[in-house]
Amino acid sequence: MADSPRSKSVLGKGLSALIPRMNTEEAVAPTSLPQDSGEDNAIAAIDVSKIRPNPFQPRTDFDPQTLEELKRSIVEKGVIQPITVRRTLDQKYELISGERRVRASQEAGLKTIPAYIIRVESDAEMLELALIENLQREHLNPIEVAQSYKRLIEECSLTQEEVGQKIGKDRSTVTNFLRLLKLPDKIQLALRKDAITMGHARALITLPDEKTQVRVFEKIVKNGLSVRKVEEFVKTFVEAPKKKAVSFSSSRAESELQTIESRLRHSLGTKVTVHHKSGGSGEIVIEYYNADDLERLIELLER
Repeated sequence: MADSPRSKSVLGKGLSALIPRMNTEEAVAPTSLPQDSGEDNAIAAIDVSKIRPNPFQPRTDFDPQTLEELKRSIVEKGVIQPITVRRTLDQKYELISGERRVRASQEAGLKTIPAYIIRVESDAEMLELALIENLQREHLNPIEVAQSYKRLIEECSLTQEEVGQKIGKDRSTVTNFLRLLKLPDKIQLALRKDAITMGHARALITLPDEKTQVRVFEKIVKNGLSVRKVEEFVKTFVEAPKKKAVSFSSSRAESELQTIESRLRHSLGTKVTVHHKSGGSGEIVIEYYNADDLERLIELLER
């Protein structure tokens, strides 16, 4: 999706240029706010019943305990930060950000809620705005963040560099989150549920295959391993093949390689050279002198 002039001028500067933060020490009382007059970029009290969920909501996990705590806070202090919405053609509102506040307000029995009402011209711009707004304001889990980055790249045609610029993060941060989506579903679910941390997940990514990742993950959960312990284990696991290769190389002294070459020359009746590499791999070079000699060697090798 190409940036519209509006999104370039506003989103490119960060959402604070579009959606101002309120004083978090003071609640915004809906009763003290005017009703929606149809003006754009205005804060007004709107009916909770007229708010539709955000179709592009990146958050999929809503912790009941956290919602209960937010409800109690709203009952005591009111809604501190207005939600953000856009108007719909049927005189209702579509949520851009603040679903937790809407849910908690509904449970608290509020009829109206303070809202910042903005104009969003297209669904494409709505998607970009909703994702970035939630990334900057809401407490998303790492998988939700990674999926939001992926949607910005795939559905909004942004590069990793552009995503980083819009949300104020380094490109490497965006890349590290996207890598989480390559982990097995079992591990991604644990990360969603806060059973493991981002540090654990980043260490698991470096393991060579899913089977090993799951095996180490199960040890983390069973034994309550710290991130440091997991990093040490993974480092040892990854370096083990290299040490094995070095050991093999040192054990195959030059004289042993010459012995191997001699045995092959005797068996094949031609010059054979063995090249052993430090990583444990290598090659065997078999020379032939004419077409008949090549045919003879092929027959020997086939047997």
